[in-house]
Amino acid sequence: MTSRLPLVLSVTSGKGGVGKTNMSVNLAYSLSMAGKNVVLLDADLGLANVDVILGLTPERNLFHLFNEDMTLDRILFDTPYGFRILPASSGVSDMVNLDRGQKLDLLDAMDALEDTVDYLIVDTGAGINDNVLYFNLAVQERLLVITPEPTSLTDAYALIKVLKLQHGVERFRVLVNMVEDRKTAKDVYIKLLKACDHFLDGISLDLVGFVPYDPNVRNSVIAQKPFCHRYPKTPASVAVRQAAQTINGWHVEPNTDGNIKFFWKKLLFQERSVA
Repeated sequence: MTSRLPLVLSVTSGKGGVGKTNMSVNLAYSLSMAGKNVVLLDADLGLANVDVILGLTPERNLFHLFNEDMTLDRILFDTPYGFRILPASSGVSDMVNLDRGQKLDLLDAMDALEDTVDYLIVDTGAGINDNVLYFNLAVQERLLVITPEPTSLTDAYALIKVLKLQHGVERFRVLVNMVEDRKTAKDVYIKLLKACDHFLDGISLDLVGFVPYDPNVRNSVIAQKPFCHRYPKTPASVAVRQAAQTINGWHVEPNTDGNIKFFWKKLLFQERSVA
């Protein structure tokens, strides 16, 4: 049994290639090394690659939950790094957009995690497709990964805009990845902040931290191991651990967004209200 209410956190981005999944994996590792019970959900359902980054080959994934009535405990996969993953399938077109029934199946399955996890990290796909929006609505906190590339900023703004204008989401956290130094990270963050302040009223955009460009990150991807595990003292690993410490200090409100069941059911209720 966990001693605290679970925090459901998405790691998301407007653009692919910004290191979102790598951040998800290494945050999961860092939080688990801090003694937390962590589950990482691979929610990039059509192009899943959490297992690839970890060099793992789970026999079962969410496809089996939706199509073979398999229970969650048979799909959850223990990694060698202290956390568990809920793998998704790659290259299965039926998984690209979940229908209402599949969302209900996932809701019911997630209930089993409520009393046993401290963190459910949801690694979303990139962009603004239905699954990305769905999972970003079904979490308490949204961690937006951006880089100094102009397209990363414009696509991140597009994701924020859709979630704000169409769904009323106003609070986002930001992690700036692959930057030269703190000043560059702050400049990138301020560019996004100014765009949101100018065009979107009421947006809260908090800087969680930044991860410097580090060649050991690429080396770890090639080796299919978390860089925080393989190179614990490298600058990127230190930065991710600092971000994990910040996340670990976030307060979870009881009886509002405080548990997994409430979250997913609230989301589906909103969908039915709109329909």
